[in-house]
Amino acid sequence: MFKVKTYNQISVKGLERFCREKYEVGSDIGHPDAILLRSHKLHNEVLADSVLAVARAGAGVNNVPVGEYSKKGIVVFNTPGANANAVKELVLAGLLLGSRGIKAGIDHVKTLADIDDAAELHKLLEAQKKQFAGQELMGKTLGIVGLGAIGSLVADMALALGMNVIGYDPALSIDAAWRLSSEVQKADNLSSLLSRADYVSLHVPAIDATQHLINRETLEQAKQGMTLVNFARETIVDPAAIVDGLDKGKLKAYICDFPEPQFFGRDDVIAMPHIGASTAEAEDNCAVMAANQIIDYLENGNIKNSVNFPAVSMARCEGQRIIFANENVPKVLGNVLSVLADNNVNVLDMVNRSRGDLAYNILDVEQMQNGNVIEAIRNVEHVISVRLID
Repeated sequence: MFKVKTYNQISVKGLERFCREKYEVGSDIGHPDAILLRSHKLHNEVLADSVLAVARAGAGVNNVPVGEYSKKGIVVFNTPGANANAVKELVLAGLLLGSRGIKAGIDHVKTLADIDDAAELHKLLEAQKKQFAGQELMGKTLGIVGLGAIGSLVADMALALGMNVIGYDPALSIDAAWRLSSEVQKADNLSSLLSRADYVSLHVPAIDATQHLINRETLEQAKQGMTLVNFARETIVDPAAIVDGLDKGKLKAYICDFPEPQFFGRDDVIAMPHIGASTAEAEDNCAVMAANQIIDYLENGNIKNSVNFPAVSMARCEGQRIIFANENVPKVLGNVLSVLADNNVNVLDMVNRSRGDLAYNILDVEQMQNGNVIEAIRNVEHVISVRLID
């Protein structure tokens, strides 16, 4: 029986993936094998030694101490693409809010509630509507920073609207490149994109390399009157630089999912309460994906969508399965295989993958007679964790 501890409210569709015969799932589970969460911060949590995996039902994992968990051999999963459509649709709303006088017009209409004559109201609004005239998106240029699951969907959407699209992503994966339309122009660097775009939408993760990616220096390169849309993470922009850019007219508007105190009272900032992925469909998709990844890892040792370990998958053979993680240094796999050979354990199939400082291995072996083999592998130098799956 596997135990899965949950934090936050997890979609029922995700929880239903855990069959009752094999899994005990709940928020009060002690000594869990896995943790499933959304936004709960684990940095100050005392983690049970039993935890093998943590899955976040969402793309970002800044609420999980990934580096600390990697040292313990704990696999951290996220769910890239599961909420991509929800964010894409809100980006569209942001682009429209930033191009038309929608919010200002709505707010103005609310001030006219004391007019009870319909004809008078209509006549007044006809005279005033030119205050809220905007521009169309068609023919304008959208710059997309980050061309992953969400960025590529935003690109397709913008192209369908008749926009020109420029993309920049220094870490573009092969899979993402295949998804990307050939109509997307590639920018060589961020400055090139900013200088050419009427609108810019950010879709990069919150990591050290993207901290204040948009700052006073980068905004100096931006096209005058650019509209910036940020439904990625708050740390990607420097709020003080945004205010300065708006004051100087370098930025026409800032549309974001992350309010800051200095944004209040500004008509040129539209800030939402982090609702980019807050749709019923996105929450279902994220929970189902996270649950499936936990199940496949606990039952088979397979890894998909991990942020700290390599993607590894191998079909099951007869016998038993050994999985182990190790520091990515020479001779570890050879030493483990020597342990198996010394104990007359025959390897039926195996796969070895590495990612940065970590390596991960799956070995299918014939039924073992010696119960001390796993402990012997655990004692091999540089092995971080080992597990036997029957």
